[in-house]
Formats: sequence, structure tokens, C-alpha cells
Amino acid sequence: MKKAEVYILSGFLGSGKTTLLKRLIEDERRLGRKIAVMMNELGKVSIDSDAVINDDVALKELLGGCICCSIQDKLESQLQGLLLEEKPEVIYIETTGAAHPIEVLDAILSPLFAEHLLIKGILTTVDGLRWLNRKTLSPQLQQLILEQVRHADFILINKMNEITEVEQARITFEVQSINSEARCLLTNYSQVSIDQLRKLSVSFDKQSERLEQKKKLNLTTFVFQFDNTISHTKFEEFLKSLPDTIYRIKGYVKFDHSNYPTLFQFSYGMPIYMQEYMNFPLNLVFIGENIDWNQIEIQLVGLENNPKIK
Repeated sequence: MKKAEVYILSGFLGSGKTTLLKRLIEDERRLGRKIAVMMNELGKVSIDSDAVINDDVALKELLGGCICCSIQDKLESQLQGLLLEEKPEVIYIETTGAAHPIEVLDAILSPLFAEHLLIKGILTTVDGLRWLNRKTLSPQLQQLILEQVRHADFILINKMNEITEVEQARITFEVQSINSEARCLLTNYSQVSIDQLRKLSVSFDKQSERLEQKKKLNLTTFVFQFDNTISHTKFEEFLKSLPDTIYRIKGYVKFDHSNYPTLFQFSYGMPIYMQEYMNFPLNLVFIGENIDWNQIEIQLVGLENNPKIK
């Protein structure tokens, strides 16, 4: 199965995500690619989908909760259904304004189908006026907006026609001091060159390795598949050696003392194991920042009993 490109649209409420989505869909139609969209809203009724989506776009709506917390299971089943039934070439996921980028990536990358996804990037929209006045928000919301900027791969700062040049310079300086790696664009109504967005990629694979060596890696994802059983003791030693900037690991591992895989989750340095009683693909999904995934892959191959060269 060819990998489906995935773009995550992040940003606080009213910052221009839906307008950006409309522009992206228009460009996809021009290219003739098969599109799927997942729209997440906290309420029980969709507000934007009718204004954005036509019959030629496969749509899954995730209502009544945020995909990074209360409806993760629903997201996984909907996304798996999209991949099997629609076989899209590109998937756009519009998150709620309350979504944290790392949590969204964690929710999307199920070990059951992560190898079929190519995460192209996190596109974050920022309301320039709200940014200037963010100190009026609660500390939690202020921190969320900062995190959405920090983990973005491309940042669109909207409503530039409503603020002065001095304020524009201030916003640019503040945003780039938080995230110097992302492309930052000052704009109105999410106007952006779509070609610039196509060049993004936060998924690690061998084909993109040479390109990535020339630029500092930010938030990236990596999928590894075991061919054989591993030692539980050696796996624990591997986990203890990991850098703090590996934020999430989840998937299935098969220990040499068991007939079936174990569901494994790792968050904030804490491992959780749950014994399964049926076979699943032995995929491990990683999310981290500034990680040499080549080195991690070498360590993982070394854990296997009778390892094969990847």
C-alpha cells in the first residue's frame, strides 16, 4: 500500500485553520489527487464541514471531544476506515483549537497502520491580534498557544492587515525565538504558496535521510517493525538509555517468554505493558525531537533474537 501523506492543521480557535484547509483542498483538486479530511470539533454539531467539503472529498467528522484525549479510539477506527475504504493519497486533519501537537501525533500514529502514513508536517495558524493580547488569556491557554508554535513545521500568522508594521516585526521576532526552524509567514486569510508546504516531511525514512542531514531535525516520527522476539530485560535497558526528547513510544513487542505480543506505551519516561492474546504487527511508533533515528534503529535491531538486517 502506498503511503498516504498526512498534514495536521493546528492552531487556536479562529486563527484561520479552516480557511487554510479550503485553500489546500482547492489545490488538491487542481492536482487531481484523492483527498480525505478529518475534522475535529469539541461540540456535538459540525460548524465548518458543509462550507469546506464537497462530494469529491472523503470526510470523517470527530465530534464531542478532542482527538488528543477523549476520542482517541474513535480517531483510530475512523482513520483506519479511511485508509482501507477510500485509499486517499493525502489526508488533512483539522484539529480543535485546544489540541496539543504532540498529543495529536500520538493519537494519529496507531501501530496498526502507522507504516502506511507519511506525516508531512504540522501547519500552525496564529491569530496575530490574539498573539499580541495573549497575556489576557489564562496561563493554560497561553502555554497551549506557545506549544502549538514551538512544534510547528510551518507557521502562518494571520490578520496582518489589522496590525502595524512595528507589531508585525515584534510578532515575527517572538515567534521565531520560540521556533527558529519552522518557516514563518505573515499573511491574511491563510494565503500561502502551497508548493512550499509540499516540501515538508516530519516522518523519518531512508529515502529522506540525506535531505534531513542538512537541516536540524525538530519534531519527527519513526516507525520500526520487529521481525523476532526480544528480551524484556534488554528492552528495559534500551528504554533507560533513551534521550529525554523522545516523548512517546507505542506499539507491540513480543518478548521471548511469551506466545503473544505485548501492547507497550511510553510517555514522559514511564513504560506501560499490557499482555495481548492475539497476534498484531510488531510495530513500534516513536515521536521525538532532534533524534538520530539511525542510531535508535541500530539499537532496536540489536535487541532482536536472530535479527535481520533492516
